[in-house]
Amino acid sequence: MRKKYLICLISVGLLASFSYGAGTLTPIGSTHSPIQMIDHHVDITINNGFAQTTVTQTFHNPNPVDLEGLYVMPLPKSASLSEYTIYAGETEIHGEVLEKSKAQKIYKEEKNNGQNTGLAEKKGFQRFEFRVAKIPALTDTRIRFVYYQPLKIDTGVGRFLYPLEEGGTDEPGKSFWLPNNKVEGTFSARMELKSAWPLVDVRLPGREQESTVQQISEGHYIVELSSAQASLNKDLILYYRLSDNLPGRVEVVPYRADKNSDGTFMMVVTPGLDLKPLENGSDYVFVLDTSGSMQTKIHTLARGIAKTIKGMKGNDRFRLVTFDSTARELTPSWVSATQENAQQWVNTVEKLSTQGSTNIYDGLQTAFAGLDNDRVTSVILVTDGVTNTGVIDPVQFHKLMKKVDVRVFSFVMGNSANWPLMNLVGKASGGFAKGVSNDDDIIGQILLAKSKIRHESLHHADLRISGVKTHSVPEINKKIYRGQQLVLFGRYQKGGKAAFTLKARLSGEDKTYSTEFTLPDIDTNNPELERLWALNRIEHIQIKTDAGLMPAQESQNAIRDLGVQYQIVTDETSMVVLSDQVFQKHNIKRRNQTRIAREHKAQSARRQAPIKNHRVDRKKPAFRLPSVSIGSGGGAVDPWTALLALSGLSWVLLKRKNRT
Repeated sequence: MRKKYLICLISVGLLASFSYGAGTLTPIGSTHSPIQMIDHHVDITINNGFAQTTVTQTFHNPNPVDLEGLYVMPLPKSASLSEYTIYAGETEIHGEVLEKSKAQKIYKEEKNNGQNTGLAEKKGFQRFEFRVAKIPALTDTRIRFVYYQPLKIDTGVGRFLYPLEEGGTDEPGKSFWLPNNKVEGTFSARMELKSAWPLVDVRLPGREQESTVQQISEGHYIVELSSAQASLNKDLILYYRLSDNLPGRVEVVPYRADKNSDGTFMMVVTPGLDLKPLENGSDYVFVLDTSGSMQTKIHTLARGIAKTIKGMKGNDRFRLVTFDSTARELTPSWVSATQENAQQWVNTVEKLSTQGSTNIYDGLQTAFAGLDNDRVTSVILVTDGVTNTGVIDPVQFHKLMKKVDVRVFSFVMGNSANWPLMNLVGKASGGFAKGVSNDDDIIGQILLAKSKIRHESLHHADLRISGVKTHSVPEINKKIYRGQQLVLFGRYQKGGKAAFTLKARLSGEDKTYSTEFTLPDIDTNNPELERLWALNRIEHIQIKTDAGLMPAQESQNAIRDLGVQYQIVTDETSMVVLSDQVFQKHNIKRRNQTRIAREHKAQSARRQAPIKNHRVDRKKPAFRLPSVSIGSGGGAVDPWTALLALSGLSWVLLKRKNRT
């Protein structure tokens, strides 16, 4: 028994790069029955520009011997894992973040000692893993974990994704692992949405029949759903739309515990810009992933591209590039977007099949060949985001992006994306990368991107904060697109009056948008911002490292130190769960215990308080025009795009079916 158990653990280490959807994993061929999920509950609070997600699950060991449990979930984008708790009978033990090798060593030692312990780790860009050293025979064990993530509004629409679906990119791992994503009892979720700005619609595409939406006030909604014996193989997506014609604005959410420590702030900039449509024709290169891992996603991809091509103007042109192990040009050259040509190539896209591995570099390199310097060109890349053939070095991707003046807009399908690489491509090219669930609205997302491309944008953007000493504020992209919201994190030494200045060029003219605001000496309402700032800092360090602009060892040390100081799970840190006595035995300082106590106190106070508006430019508006919305005014997008963007493809198709 012991020998077999150890073999399983060694295999786990060897297969660490493989990814699955949410669920428990059991080695294929094991003589033990899989660990069962009895229930799975998600509690989500969206407030002040970031989301808190709490997941509580009960596992049952149906075997007559104690077993180690392994639960995996796809890694949410920009997620700061902050709490991991194990409940076994009357016992409750909590986690502390340590340097990765130290946490792994202590977990293994205490597991071998028969102690009840756990370990939470981030496995690259793919998933979180939660281990429970001992699930007693024929007994239930409950775990709870919490993570935070910032959210952005795009063209008046907010989006929250709880990832459950399998990434679909890891065939080799399936020969070893038997995943179990079935909930024997109930899968349930409660989402509380609080907005200081009025909301006009809230939807869960594809889950209308099992969910209820309750409006508490114009900016306060509660959404609940429950499903018996569900499978955790379908992403949970919440869309919410702000009221039309809201003002362009600057919002600042601060946190400073006391006058002896640095403060942290999250700044949300929503430009109110009347960006005019571009009347001249544009060129589009669609770079489509047709590798074997796209098998379950290719039809969704085809529908999105088909709708986009059909919506082009006659003076637009397009090319189609596909890639798997190598890239190939489908179109012979630039194709004018006439109705006849659009239909011909839509038919071709809809017949695409999948095979081979993923060579994103070759796809982009082929797309960059034959560009027309006299026309505005954009590259729309649709992929599952895991490059594993050809050039895979991020430094080479960065160099490729700098060879041409063209924006790359990446739409990443599924839950196994190499987000560090996708973010690097977007930042280096002046474009962006967006996640798209297989149950999501790829049509709406691509059409929103097309709307940005077809309008003016702010160039050479430079954002400065002066008057107070700030630091660790990352640079923004030099180009700001229509409907784009900027979310920045930073630190400040002490409170005082600050000046906000955004300089950019629009239609060949220099523009300056400015206001003033006050950063407080003390504000304890949002302590979670420290973790979010640290994770944001880590993401920018990773981009610099991948681009070859920062030594790898320096990056690893910085990420490790930030993870330990701010108690977040990173590539260099893990969270070990122990009893109070065992923490004392290993002389581990309870940093996370202290941090969690502050966060819980603030969360309790916020639940009882009215929704707070953090706009700081009321007296001196930075932007004189309404923000870009999906209703009338402020540069509205067309109703069809708005409907798709808000509701998701599945909801749109359902409504169309009901009308026929």
